[in-house]
Amino acid sequence: MNEEIMRVLKMVKEGKIDEKSAAELIDTLKIEQESSEQTPLEEKKLKIKVKSKDGDNVNINIPVKFIDSLGKAIKKIPKIEGVEGIEEIDIEEILHSVSNGLEGTIVDVKSGNGDNVEIVVE
Repeated sequence: MNEEIMRVLKMVKEGKIDEKSAAELIDTLKIEQESSEQTPLEEKKLKIKVKSKDGDNVNINIPVKFIDSLGKAIKKIPKIEGVEGIEEIDIEEILHSVSNGLEGTIVDVKSGNGDNVEIVVE
């Protein structure tokens, strides 16, 4: 990208474009770079990890594109026996956020009795 910005600055120096046009071009270049750095929706995974104090562990890796295709059919994570609060997680809202570029840890629940639920988009 630096080379492209240098070309834009050279065009300003040579009088081929004005400063306003140069600023718009540079902004566009930055936006293009940011969007190319994001992981495409097809490659992202919604990872749900449940670790109970009793040693019961669940790891679910679902391609976000697959979940997105299910649409509104999945609205909430089903209740997992002994894990409080998980049924309050709104999958539909998470998917909306993911399709708008959200990545990283979305939910990290640690109960007082030692259970842990983590939802991550990577």
